[in-house]
Amino acid sequence: MPRFYLTTAIDYVNSRPHLGTAYEKITADVIARYKRLSGVDTHFVMGNDEHSQNVFRRARDLGKDPLAYCDDMEQQFREVWGALDLSFDDFIRTTQPRHRAAVETIVRRIADAGDLYQSDYEGWYCVGCEAFKQEKDLVEGLCPIHRTKPDWIKERNHFFRLSAYRDRLRAHFAEHPDFLQPESRRNEILSLLEAGLEDISISRAGQSWGIPLPTDPSSVVYVWFDALINYASAVGLGTDPALFDTWWPADLHVIGKDITRFHCVIWPAMLMSAKLPVPRQVFGHGWVHLRGEKMSKSLGTAVDPLEAAQRFGADALRLFLTKEIPYGADGDFTFERFEERYNADLANNLGNLVSRVTAMGARYRQGQLAPTGSPSRLRDLAATTVTEYRTAMEGYALHQGVASVFRLLDATNEYLAERAPWTLAKDPANAAALDEVLFTAAESVRLAAVLLGPVMPASSQAILARLGDSAPVASRRLDTDGTWRAEGVRSVSAGEALWPRAESSSVIPPASVPSAATAKPGASSVSDATPPVPPSTPVAPADTAPVAAVAAPTPAAPPATSEEPAVITIDDFMKVELKVGKVLAAEAVPKSKKLLKLTVQDGPASERTILAGIAESYAPDAIVGRTIAFVANLAPRPMMGLVSHGMVLAADTDGKAQLVSFETPPAPGTRIR
Repeated sequence: MPRFYLTTAIDYVNSRPHLGTAYEKITADVIARYKRLSGVDTHFVMGNDEHSQNVFRRARDLGKDPLAYCDDMEQQFREVWGALDLSFDDFIRTTQPRHRAAVETIVRRIADAGDLYQSDYEGWYCVGCEAFKQEKDLVEGLCPIHRTKPDWIKERNHFFRLSAYRDRLRAHFAEHPDFLQPESRRNEILSLLEAGLEDISISRAGQSWGIPLPTDPSSVVYVWFDALINYASAVGLGTDPALFDTWWPADLHVIGKDITRFHCVIWPAMLMSAKLPVPRQVFGHGWVHLRGEKMSKSLGTAVDPLEAAQRFGADALRLFLTKEIPYGADGDFTFERFEERYNADLANNLGNLVSRVTAMGARYRQGQLAPTGSPSRLRDLAATTVTEYRTAMEGYALHQGVASVFRLLDATNEYLAERAPWTLAKDPANAAALDEVLFTAAESVRLAAVLLGPVMPASSQAILARLGDSAPVASRRLDTDGTWRAEGVRSVSAGEALWPRAESSSVIPPASVPSAATAKPGASSVSDATPPVPPSTPVAPADTAPVAAVAAPTPAAPPATSEEPAVITIDDFMKVELKVGKVLAAEAVPKSKKLLKLTVQDGPASERTILAGIAESYAPDAIVGRTIAFVANLAPRPMMGLVSHGMVLAADTDGKAQLVSFETPPAPGTRIR
């Protein structure tokens, strides 16, 4: 069995994790779960960085021993990670003896290579970053991340000859073009290497909190130099040679874009000096912003991930962060946007589809769905979906992988709208056709649930259980479970709504998860042990009629009090997601004078169906290839036996529609602001 060793950055414990920190862990967990689903023996490591002076100060402010404080913070971090259903295999702490052994091993190896020397250091030091700063790195004299003025320090330190490894690092990047992804991060580091490297201090004098430098016990190892070694200490460097040989080098480091210099310049140079293999790949993800502002505890722009998860459950949060933020780019989070996507993706789409399929299966076939062997376009689309999903996930385009699954779900909704099983059920002569429709829709949902397992593990388990497949998520494999099953009777069961529609930011309790105190040691995976059922509240079974089953309820409009247009706030306007699209195909909708069915490219490798009331103004051939503007976050709307996933923007000129155009068309998927 192939192996895959995956890590995240370890976290300072001077405060609890915020949503930006959780984003990294969730996406890394999605990768780890996908690798396991693919049949790869996966080792996933997270941990805490405890030798920071900020941690020492925080413990002192609380009147605690630093190690006792770190012990307490470990439990707090595990509580958060457990609630988010993270499936790490090991949790490393830099105060553990195994880590100290690894640090001492690497420092001695570097010293033996002649790459350590002692000299005076004088310069800027950001306490928040725990990092030395060059003058050119500052913005108006401030740290660009923490917006605070660094301290000017002067002390005698031990230095690592980083400058000696510039050429070797450039050669490594040339020989391994995928070493750092995405491409924008790679270009940043190549520019840094082109400008030249300076030797770096690896020790701090006059401090007791840290690992003593093996070559000079009067100094401690600089926290960043210490922290980077955790990836090797977690797999036995200096303590367990067999374990180290099994897992090293790491296959992937998942880190934030602001620490790529440490991981792609300093860390590989340290390993080169120590004559150890370099990690195979580093992925520098973007930041999660709060209303456009970088999420930061020190800046007061942090969101508690537990609070976010308590809104609609951990799986809803995991889906939002994975699907809505292109992996590698920055993204924005607001609770309003979170609720909108919850309603659109889960309440109105996936949840409603599960309810419809299982309710009709129970009502029309007593829960027993049998195949007929008839060909189906959904089956062909499912095969394409799995291929697209694999390609995206292997390339860490997590958002595209999830988008491919939702295209399959959209097609399944359209399939039900077209075939109308509620109508077929009225005539016994259509029994075979009804069997075909119900089985096909159920199989499509089953396959989608398997593919969504890495993103929504507990929800995937719950959906599959309703479709008569109760095998644990952890035991599933893409080669067997990720293929269309055209044989065997499906035993489906209807139940309560998995995701009731939220109104006005109503709070739904999270899925029940074990606390850090009761979770099994060495792992925090909730779903792989006893999968929690996604949050739900009792509701009536879903209506099987085509419109009622998909369309969200529309509140009655208040009586008009003025002819003046209603005034909205900027927050109201920001709820509307306007995007650029390109029309790939257009056709008239049968029995409709106004509607055209448009196939619209809405991203680099994704598309959607939009029904636009422009048939009286445009012939189908006239708009193929045009760039348009559309509303991307409308709930799916059934019309004329089809389902529309958006609304095209057009001006009303004397009763004729005039599409919005662009002087220089942006790429499909570009956000309009």
